[in-house]
Amino acid sequence: MQQYEILTLADKPALLGISTLEWQVQVMGVLDQMGYKVHAALDHEDFMTRFTQYQYQVTIIEETFHCASLPENQSLIYLQNLPMHLRRHSTVVLLTENYQTLNPLQAFALSVHGIINRSDFPNLEGILGKIISDNELFLAPYRQTQDRLSQGKL
Repeated sequence: MQQYEILTLADKPALLGISTLEWQVQVMGVLDQMGYKVHAALDHEDFMTRFTQYQYQVTIIEETFHCASLPENQSLIYLQNLPMHLRRHSTVVLLTENYQTLNPLQAFALSVHGIINRSDFPNLEGILGKIISDNELFLAPYRQTQDRLSQGKL
């Protein structure tokens, strides 16, 4: 049975789709230091269910999360095919051994906000912080407009 916890408005939820235990431990530690409340998905079904149940601020997925290669990653395919308005609340980061860290063209091609290569894990907190802040800055006008629309101020 799936366990859910209550989130408050002050919480910063993060969702992980990482099946390499060493990577999961490292990422969870960094996110915890950054003040995030971390949920780790058990498999693709759990990942998709959790993503639709909460508005995660950060979503981190391993390229081989419960699969052998990137094209088989059902969770990433799910995110890539969601309409943008259903995933715009989350900064999506891909963990990889095959793509270059912070390469914007590769990130765009994979429909994620940022990429972190395994070789750059020693700088994980700084790189993750940059990806999150860049995405927040980029989406700030959209989010401000959404807030004004919801308050009937436009």
